[in-house]
Amino acid sequence: MSIIAGDIARVLEQIAPSKMAEKWDNCGWQVGDPEAAVKKAMLALDVTREVVSEAEATGVQMIISHHPLFLKGVKTIRRDSQAGGLAYRLINAGIGVYSVHTSLDSAPGGVNDILARALELKEIEVLHPVEFDRLLKLVVFVPAEYAGKVREALGGSGAGWIGKYSHCTFNTIGTGTFLPMEGSNPFIGTEGRLEQVEEVRIETVIRKSDLGQVLKAMFEAHPYEEVAYDLYPLENAVYAQGLGRVGLLPEALTLKALAQKVKSVLNTGTVRIGGSGSEPIQKIAVCGGSGADLWPLARQKGARVLVTGDVRYHAARDMLEAGMSFIDAGHFATEKLALSALKKNLAQALEKAGLEVEIIVAASEAEPWEHV
Repeated sequence: MSIIAGDIARVLEQIAPSKMAEKWDNCGWQVGDPEAAVKKAMLALDVTREVVSEAEATGVQMIISHHPLFLKGVKTIRRDSQAGGLAYRLINAGIGVYSVHTSLDSAPGGVNDILARALELKEIEVLHPVEFDRLLKLVVFVPAEYAGKVREALGGSGAGWIGKYSHCTFNTIGTGTFLPMEGSNPFIGTEGRLEQVEEVRIETVIRKSDLGQVLKAMFEAHPYEEVAYDLYPLENAVYAQGLGRVGLLPEALTLKALAQKVKSVLNTGTVRIGGSGSEPIQKIAVCGGSGADLWPLARQKGARVLVTGDVRYHAARDMLEAGMSFIDAGHFATEKLALSALKKNLAQALEKAGLEVEIIVAASEAEPWEHV
């Protein structure tokens, strides 16, 4: 079966939903034909001349970039301009570009989750929520002998997650009654005769965003022709999603010791630090890319250090005046590590969708400057 670029974009939408992108951002299609066949896709932070050359040389039909090729308003596309020249090359080579920028920054398992986990943070929470998912209670009635199968289908599709626990349900045994009408095809019972069946009432919670896949799994596992189920909206606002993360280090470190850990984890040659280097620190905030403007939120949540990139002069002054320390590890280094995790997540999602596409990570990318 021929895989088209639009198929991959739909899978990316599940990983990094466009609704989670910042309003100023330009996620999604940059260049290309969603109907074009794709056998190989490349992940990259930026769409540069080097990345486009690598894509051409390695037979790539689609580049999935973090930063958009066109971030600001586009008024002209000229061959002699930087972005326009790349667009010409990409179109002539039949290479599409799709970007997941702040949508991937905020998404669960995205840039900031990866950065937080790489630094071994515990008790991780979102620094700047941009969206709260809603909870629903799902109640379904199942013949007793099929209750286990349906419970497993619900848990496997994302239902029943409460904190760090999965497959959470509550089960009550009772009697279900039904009268198969003319033209029905009952799994249990006979047309025209009232039936009484021992059934299990299974209750569980689901995220509203998972409703479609949970119901699909439930219907496939349930034996009845007509499935009796109820959905109840819940007031619990849970599963915050957004920019940055806050968490606890496995052990308290001084600022300089933490800076060395950041350098090692991110495999970067140098970092800039600001603040006191003597007191032990355990609660920190992280934000991949340019997250210095989030420092007031980090301080409000009890973080003593903000790890990010692109810290500007005045932001640095403000943090120090407020008693907030920072580690500027650079824009590139704080985002680059996300590409290998995205490759793994995307490959798994494509396989689950029955789409066979080779995914590679651009090898030609590097910091835009050198440290001397």
